[in-house]
Amino acid sequence: MKRIISSLIPLAAAAAAAPVWAADEPALDPAANGFVLLSAMLVIVMSIPAIGLFYGGLVRAKNVMSVLEQCLIVFGMCLMIWFFCGYSLAFSSDGGLLSAVIGNFDAAFLSGMTPDALNGSISGYTWFIFQGAFLAISACLIVGACVERVRFSALLIVIGIWAVLSYVPLCHMVWGGGFIDSVFHAYDFAGGTVVHIDAAVAALVLAKFVGARTDLGRVQITPHSLPITYIGMGFLWIGWFGFNAGSELAADGISAMAFVDTAIAPAAAAISWMACEWVIYKKPTTLGSASGVLAGLVAITPACGFVSPLGALVIGLVAGPVCLYGVHGLKRLIGLDDSLDVFGVHGVGAIVGALLTGVFCAPSLGGVGFKADITSIAGQVYAQAVSVVVAIVWAGAATFIACTAAKALLGGTLRVTLDSEREGLDLSTHGERGYSL
Repeated sequence: MKRIISSLIPLAAAAAAAPVWAADEPALDPAANGFVLLSAMLVIVMSIPAIGLFYGGLVRAKNVMSVLEQCLIVFGMCLMIWFFCGYSLAFSSDGGLLSAVIGNFDAAFLSGMTPDALNGSISGYTWFIFQGAFLAISACLIVGACVERVRFSALLIVIGIWAVLSYVPLCHMVWGGGFIDSVFHAYDFAGGTVVHIDAAVAALVLAKFVGARTDLGRVQITPHSLPITYIGMGFLWIGWFGFNAGSELAADGISAMAFVDTAIAPAAAAISWMACEWVIYKKPTTLGSASGVLAGLVAITPACGFVSPLGALVIGLVAGPVCLYGVHGLKRLIGLDDSLDVFGVHGVGAIVGALLTGVFCAPSLGGVGFKADITSIAGQVYAQAVSVVVAIVWAGAATFIACTAAKALLGGTLRVTLDSEREGLDLSTHGERGYSL
């Protein structure tokens, strides 16, 4: 026994002499890393195939393949932009004046990234692909505003420029240490401003530049396959669990709450949309209920890590009818052919969610509390409203620049010829059909 005790004394002494900071050194958490990798895969599913199917079913049969191709190539192009410079510009900072709105090129092409590099407790590579998937799905959302008449080359140019001038700076402002986060202390858990308001405003500007479909209002334009849209909605909802819960970057109580909120809010929104539709139009439709699901998912995105399930329920119940108005009322007021209602659902839903985040984050309402030195619901709602305004103005200006540049590069027009539009983009642009005759 004496020998055992004497042998342990040097080990105990060595442990006592070890530096106390050793236990605090960053270390990879395999559980968190695996959780976020799985979440990244789910976010990718939201683009390929979910949004393609959701949008593809809503267009006419002669344009279904064009929508799938647009979503696929936009997705791939944005991942390349994220690799080339987007990631670096979004999540680096040199502390200078410009760091309030944009980072630098230090990590371009993932320079310096190694398998041992960490972002908190997850791999740097995991953080890169998770955030890159967010850019890709945001860009794919824009496609819905200009389907059935936009030139493929124009779409790629506009979205490529938008990704660099709009998405990346807003991402930096909100999640990369920029001024929306550090100065105004606005909450955005998973992308209400960065993803949905940004993409929705871009969609409106692009729709303005492209113009309305030639036969809009002259013939009845109806979805060619609502079952395909329904399947797309299902994939979107599944993917959204990774989108929202994964944004916690850990498999903990907050991610579990975000997961539950991502189930409750869209369910409530589907029911409230359906009920309003039933009362107003006398028929509850599957398309309406699916749109309600999407409205609830959008609205809960900025809030899901900060509000209780009861708060999520209220946000969903409000988002349904407000987005129904966005699709049927606000769209007529704006007067633009936002073909698949990108702004009516994503823009309006995200604004509702961002503002109500400031309400239901309050501890008295079951939320996690206010951000930084904010002490009241009014103060947090003000911060949320500022973030909404900044996102709208920034996205609008950046997309205007992108569309103007594309128009100059392409001879003055962003749309296909009248004959090509009438024939359908599947054949006229891509030389293929979605269905055999």
